Amino acid sequence: MARIDQGNALTTPVQQPGGKISNDGYGLLTATVVWKADESAALGTVVNRGSTCPLDANCKAHKYSITYDALGIATLTVDYVGIEGGVTMTDPQITGSQGLTSENITTHPNFFELATGFSGSPIAGVGTGTLAAPVYTATPGPNGSTEYKGNNGATFEQVSGKRFLGFKVAEYKDFYGKTSYLAPQCSISGVFYTDSSAKVVNLRNAVGKTSGTGTFASTDLLPTYMGTSFTISGKNQLLLAQVSFEDYGLLYKVQYELRFNRDGYPSAVYAAA
Repeated sequence: MARIDQGNALTTPVQQPGGKISNDGYGLLTATVVWKADESAALGTVVNRGSTCPLDANCKAHKYSITYDALGIATLTVDYVGIEGGVTMTDPQITGSQGLTSENITTHPNFFELATGFSGSPIAGVGTGTLAAPVYTATPGPNGSTEYKGNNGATFEQVSGKRFLGFKVAEYKDFYGKTSYLAPQCSISGVFYTDSSAKVVNLRNAVGKTSGTGTFASTDLLPTYMGTSFTISGKNQLLLAQVSFEDYGLLYKVQYELRFNRDGYPSAVYAAA
């Protein structure tokens, strides 16, 4: 039986009642709108990537699906994505992890000089000298040699320190034979969406660089509640350790990892972002 058409010929897509738009809480907008059109209608104004969403102009068409019924009517379901407020990126969504990792005992902040938060004396100390010029006490070594002793049985190769030979005095049970300790380590991972390919490239190029503010390649990667200053003794404490990204056509999803070092990263080894 022939189809009998009445009313709107649906030569261009017509938006259907309803629609859905949502915000993930960090500024990422997603929307879905259903359209109806005749199967012979030109659909480009609706399904072309980048077409504006009728629910929010910040959302653009990302992908679509079309079904055709027995009456020759096309039902178009169009998905849109965008960023709230028309800015170039969403707010970073971050997670953090604080744990312990094994480090050489000589890197302990209390190894040579008494550090903040510790009581008693330094682990090895500097003998009767200074950090720049230690003076350790001579003690008999193996095969008639002479070694030099600091606190807690710490033993050095020369009177001025030089090579650390280990904790060689069994009397100091907490240190005897020890070569490492458990040091705190903090890592922070985050994710955001952006419509700027330049931001993705610049952030990728900042991997291995440091920051004292949480900003890398002009991109703020930490919320302000975590602080705005991350420096100690003139050294930056944040290192951009990893960046990965996915291309979603209109937007890019960027994931990253930051490492926090309480002692800071030396600028001679790690360049500033």
